[in-house]
Amino acid sequence: QAQLVESGGGLEQAGGSLRLSCGASGNIDSINAMGWYRQAPGKQPVLVATITSGGKTNYADSVKGRFSISRDNANNTVYLQMHSLKPEDTGVYYCNADRVTYYSGGYFYQKDYWGQGTQVTVSS
Repeated sequence: QAQLVESGGGLEQAGGSLRLSCGASGNIDSINAMGWYRQAPGKQPVLVATITSGGKTNYADSVKGRFSISRDNANNTVYLQMHSLKPEDTGVYYCNADRVTYYSGGYFYQKDYWGQGTQVTVSS
């Protein structure tokens, strides 16, 4: 099995910056894509940014030019650097690891994982 642990959320003023981190641990063989999703109060989670194992990135239009996603494949860690924060960036940020291949009991398995979420609050 594997698990994701997030860190780096908090309270920031509009225009400020925050950096989120998410590390995957366990008997992991590989991870396809990793990404971040945001859930605002009373709304469904929405994609913020994703990055493949090869480094290809994808961003929501609302964060392009302000957020940057990066990944350390050797340590199964993904980062989200957020600049020029806006109040509408507020929400719980969830880390996702897509198609995690892990080793258990002599076999390989594949599963998607989600982190526990980290709160980001941007004040105006």
